[in-house]
Amino acid sequence: MTSSAESGRKSGQPAMQTPPVVSPEAWESAREQLLVKEKAQTRARDALAAERRRMPWMAVEKTYAFEGPDGKASLLDLFDGRRQLIVYRAFFEPGVFGWPDHACRGCSLVADQVAHVAHLNARDTTLVFVSRAPQADIARLKARMGWEMPWFTITDSFDTDFGVDEWHGHNVFIREGERVFRTYFIDNRGDEQMGGTWNYLDITPLGRQEVWEDSPEGYPQTPAYKWWNWHDSYAADPAADKKWAEVSDAGEKAFREANTKP
Repeated sequence: MTSSAESGRKSGQPAMQTPPVVSPEAWESAREQLLVKEKAQTRARDALAAERRRMPWMAVEKTYAFEGPDGKASLLDLFDGRRQLIVYRAFFEPGVFGWPDHACRGCSLVADQVAHVAHLNARDTTLVFVSRAPQADIARLKARMGWEMPWFTITDSFDTDFGVDEWHGHNVFIREGERVFRTYFIDNRGDEQMGGTWNYLDITPLGRQEVWEDSPEGYPQTPAYKWWNWHDSYAADPAADKKWAEVSDAGEKAFREANTKP
């Protein structure tokens, strides 16, 4: 069998300097050392999300218009009745590499990673994509690529006003009745982490809405795990399923006991 070093030399590339091969005991020790840093990073990420939930809000005073599958839509309409809204500006329009068959490669990679939006919807949160392509082209692209997230057409200065006219990015909004506020913005490498339900919720003003989170007083919170469901089984009533609550409680208890034994 050819070693990686020999393969590297034959291909003209420098030999790959791989880590040492060690015993199971030494490997577990190395993993435990790294785990300390990983847990610290997790706690730091939670603290950052808590700080994000305390970001000031900016009132959106201007009226914006979009085109959707059902016709004209306002920014308020994009919420689809929910309290929170995440808007990702994807580049799919004339002049973009790939047009008219594809959207931007980077934005398409982002789209390919989007988790089922039903889980966000269950947390009173809507995710939408927006582009300048006509709706007929967006519908064709979504069908071809198998994407199901709502996708609207920008018709005015929304992209310019919210920092995504020349680059991709996620803008986050919350509404209080008919009033809309901008609460957060992330772009560049910040977009790399998006796609999963948890990361989306962590950039919203209400967060995951679970009791363990450090959120301002009065924010909506429910027990962790209990609101989870199959994406085709969420109901209008957000109450936790009694049987699932029992199963998750038992599983968590067993995990905690197993990890506290000397």
